[in-house]
Amino acid sequence: MTDTVPPPPPSAPAVELTADAYPAGSRYANDDLRPVPLAERRWTTYNFVALWIGMAHCIPSWTLASGLVALGMDWKQAVLTIALANVIVLLPMLLTGHAGPKYGIPFPVLARAGFGIRGANLPALVRAAVACCWFGIQTWIGGQGIFVLLGKIFGGWAGASEVGGYPWTLWLCFVVFWVIELAIIYRGMDTLRRFENWAAPFVLVGAFVLLFWIANKAGGFGPLLHEPSRVGWGPDFWKVFFPGLMGMIGFWATLSLNIPDFTRFGRGQRAQVLGQTLGLPTTMTLFALLSVLVTAGSEKVYGVAVWDPVALAGKTDNVFGLLFALVTVFVATVSTNIAANVVSPAYDLANLAPKRIGFRAGAIITGVIGVLVMPWKLTSTPELYIFTWLGVVGGLLGTVAGILIADYWVIRRTVLHLADLYVAGGRYWYTGGWNWRAVAAFVTGGVLAVGGSYSTLDAKGDKAGPFPVDGLIPFLKPLADYGWAVGLAASSVVYLLLMAGRRRD
Repeated sequence: MTDTVPPPPPSAPAVELTADAYPAGSRYANDDLRPVPLAERRWTTYNFVALWIGMAHCIPSWTLASGLVALGMDWKQAVLTIALANVIVLLPMLLTGHAGPKYGIPFPVLARAGFGIRGANLPALVRAAVACCWFGIQTWIGGQGIFVLLGKIFGGWAGASEVGGYPWTLWLCFVVFWVIELAIIYRGMDTLRRFENWAAPFVLVGAFVLLFWIANKAGGFGPLLHEPSRVGWGPDFWKVFFPGLMGMIGFWATLSLNIPDFTRFGRGQRAQVLGQTLGLPTTMTLFALLSVLVTAGSEKVYGVAVWDPVALAGKTDNVFGLLFALVTVFVATVSTNIAANVVSPAYDLANLAPKRIGFRAGAIITGVIGVLVMPWKLTSTPELYIFTWLGVVGGLLGTVAGILIADYWVIRRTVLHLADLYVAGGRYWYTGGWNWRAVAAFVTGGVLAVGGSYSTLDAKGDKAGPFPVDGLIPFLKPLADYGWAVGLAASSVVYLLLMAGRRRD
């Protein structure tokens, strides 16, 4: 198309695709990918705040600070790093989330504007692959939590015969946890919204109960809060800070892409902007601080810092306390895992074959892949978890975010033509359904972001990741510590340069 449409102001009202214009018969459309009708956009500011509280209050979030402390930071440096990372990642979260309330479309449909209707499968599948891995990680961690607490209540679970190097009772907890998660999401997004509404305050109360319990036993906090930093504030600090910062950004870089999957149900821009701003950075910082305070108390009581909240809760002999911890761990992990790691790949896989895969089928496929990636290996060391896994994921997803933001805000000035997002031959068909400019920007940004990624060494001197110690592309190694920022900046600049000669739709 060659006609130019003047962009409306950012405060333009939400757009609804009418029934007679919606190309329901298109092979690129189904009921799950359609724009959400205005009448069904019910999420309020509280719903988005509750969503983020529910997602942030999970075991991996709790142990983020411990990973940074294990790498040499003191608690103040760790909390500062986590707070800064979440303020930074909030910006692309709000920018990509804008299309949700305005057009009612999910992430893979938004990606069609820049990548092309078929090309959108590239970023969608990258995002889906990451989410499947995260789903497996969270399910494994949640299953471990249930295993520890049930073993404490009934006894003898840890001594059960092993299968694949783990007690069969642990595998049972993993499978049961997996089934429950998929059963909840199978009921749809409105069920998820209601679940998050009560899960958020419940988990928050559980975290403070753990704090008050350990404070009462410790008679105050102290040992860890006065533990000096092993990296100081000099060169050694920055060597840990920048990859740690990118890793913390990578923790939620996934949601910075597919946040339209949730904001499409929002009543308006105010609800999603206020909800996310109040929910994400404040919650993550508070949770990191809580984890440090509780761990400090655990060191005073037990003589060793216990960063794992499940292991700490398991030290009580009170059956009611154990049951409360069991329910809290269950609710916290389920609320995070479903919202963060099942919704997106379900839509992404539906986008791959809209006429064959719906949201529910996509959720089941996600669950299966989440097991096949063997999540128990991805969290084996903090070096692998923070530097390799989170760092590489953040770099790749930052690349996609750069293209989405550049296309939606700079190229299109937030103007999308909804009908053309669902049909071949329209504005977003490009060449055979692919926009080669977006693909080129993605490859360029991806290579710069992760091409120099390298394996750190664990305490034994062995490699802690899949990359050569000197990096895949050695001369790009200096960029590896800044993967997310490099990917976002490089891909957006390359995309804008390549699109400069194309008239705006």
